[in-house]
Amino acid sequence: MAANFQANGLPVLIGSLPIDDHEEAVKLVFKHTPEIPVWVQLPTYKEEGMIAQFLSGFPGFVTEEDRAFIDIANEKFDDDLLEFYEDYLAVKEGQTDLDDSRFVLRTDTAGGFFALMEHLQTLSDPPKAIKGQITGPITFGLGLTDQNGKAIFYNEQLRDAAVKLLAQKARWQVRKLSEFGCPVIIFFDEPALAGFGSSALISISRDQVAKCFEEVIAAVHVEDGLAGVHVCANADWSLILESAADIVSFDAYSFFDRLILYPDHVKRFVTSGGILAWGIVPTLNADDIEKETTASLVAAWEGQARAVEALGIDKSAILAQTLITPSCGTGSLSLDLATKVLILTREVSDIIRKKLV
Repeated sequence: MAANFQANGLPVLIGSLPIDDHEEAVKLVFKHTPEIPVWVQLPTYKEEGMIAQFLSGFPGFVTEEDRAFIDIANEKFDDDLLEFYEDYLAVKEGQTDLDDSRFVLRTDTAGGFFALMEHLQTLSDPPKAIKGQITGPITFGLGLTDQNGKAIFYNEQLRDAAVKLLAQKARWQVRKLSEFGCPVIIFFDEPALAGFGSSALISISRDQVAKCFEEVIAAVHVEDGLAGVHVCANADWSLILESAADIVSFDAYSFFDRLILYPDHVKRFVTSGGILAWGIVPTLNADDIEKETTASLVAAWEGQARAVEALGIDKSAILAQTLITPSCGTGSLSLDLATKVLILTREVSDIIRKKLV
């Protein structure tokens, strides 16, 4: 199914909204982006935070006084870790069904997923694709700490467990969403990659990041899903464009000028069939959201598309391999601003598609 997907400038959301009702979130998604619906994260609930939402099943995971961490000093940790790998191997080797494993999403932390599933069951025709998401392994590994406050990414054993946990949870999403008979897209959200190469992350190697990506993306591909990497800031784009990701999702509003500094990588990615998810609708700054119009954002995208075309890529191929998105999630905005972001995303997509199809 993934091979049949055509992006064609369609709109899709990044995944968070500033409301507290999952059913209402589903309605907003289908009002503005019914072709590629997404399950929504509601950060008003602390259990739907980027790290918390996907923590279940991790060995040694404990919560004390609202702090979640991995307690590797606990006498039961080694047994927990062994059990984790036994469960992982049982799933990989087909001895345990993925649906019956620790790698499923849970209703108490991912209500948006199950609300979307319920709505999809009511449709007479499947959408063009369905999008899920999960925190990427770099952001997860740097955001989750052990009992001493050290990021688990720097512990090779814990990093490996985190990658395997996320890979199988992503794989499970693809499997469940594939039940509706259309392509499934999974975005790995990686805001921490904005710091890669800086002094703050000097001890993290390019090879470590690449290996993390390789494993989680492969898990999506095993289930015939499309894998995207979303970074809502600047990054070392060569690292992402060289990965096996099918989609690169970026903040085109603020950072296109940084992406195009990698012309050879961009050209290679697009000519090999890669999809660019252009976050052309701003979400970071309220003033930007208020001042921009559909026309101004269409003009901005057209200028950026010309820059990509100048690399030697056919204009029709650019549109065929384009998604239009907000630059990031809208969970931290007011509902009025978030609604405007959704409307702009829809309208920019509509106009671009009419102009170029």
